Amino acid sequence: MTPTAQELSKIARLLRSHVIEMTTAAGSGHPGGSLSAADLIATLYFEVMNHDPKNPQWEDRDRFVLSKGHVAPVLYSALAESGYFPVEDLVTLRKMGSKLQGHPVRGKVPGIEMSTGSLGQGLSMACGIALAGKLDGKDYWTYCLLGDGEMQSGQNWEAMMFAAKYKLNHLIAFVDRNKLQIEGDTESVMSLEPLSEKWLSFGWNVYEIDGHNIDHILGAIREAKSSKDPSVIIMRTVKGKGVSFMENNAGFHGRSCKPEEHEQAMKELKGVL
Repeated sequence: MTPTAQELSKIARLLRSHVIEMTTAAGSGHPGGSLSAADLIATLYFEVMNHDPKNPQWEDRDRFVLSKGHVAPVLYSALAESGYFPVEDLVTLRKMGSKLQGHPVRGKVPGIEMSTGSLGQGLSMACGIALAGKLDGKDYWTYCLLGDGEMQSGQNWEAMMFAAKYKLNHLIAFVDRNKLQIEGDTESVMSLEPLSEKWLSFGWNVYEIDGHNIDHILGAIREAKSSKDPSVIIMRTVKGKGVSFMENNAGFHGRSCKPEEHEQAMKELKGVL
């Protein structure tokens, strides 16, 4: 049965609670960007993507590349809740001997398509996957999530030219536009604006949406799938979404909660589950 937008929002809040539990247990990690991406990840894995946890290497599966690999906690949460591995394993994040490393590693965790974490490289990988599908006559879709801070890396712009040249219309990129990176405000570090116009000038279809509105996410993906060119969905989001003291707080880019903060965060998240 197709989940409703309300049900997908509930799943996103569950993923957020896992992120807080995991990073607190690890004493490290990247909760801020994980929380801002939760609505998209929930929508992709529980509604949009064709994938099979019982057969992770299914040839005709849709592919997802997490270019902003530091937000692995939210991806691991979705994979666990989808059935790729036990949910109980999530609290082993970043522990010695755990398959759940700080950044995704292909071959260690079922469902991980590419090893990522070196920012600015994921879109190039996604382009290669999408081109392979086109050359092989496959109908799968390739999705790639980028952080807005990593858009400052030049390799992304090369990949954008590549995708437009080869008409990779089964490629959809997402930019998590929370406007914060580890050094602070993206526009102060290295301005990205006018971001939409830049993607348009490289030959992409561009959609700007509220990245926390499930209906907006679904609508933009439907429109993107009708295009003959690659598409990007720029999502206006809030870093740390769902936890009051983490929202729009660059300090939680790469810092886990302290015990008292963890208690408050879980109260806020579980209060709406």
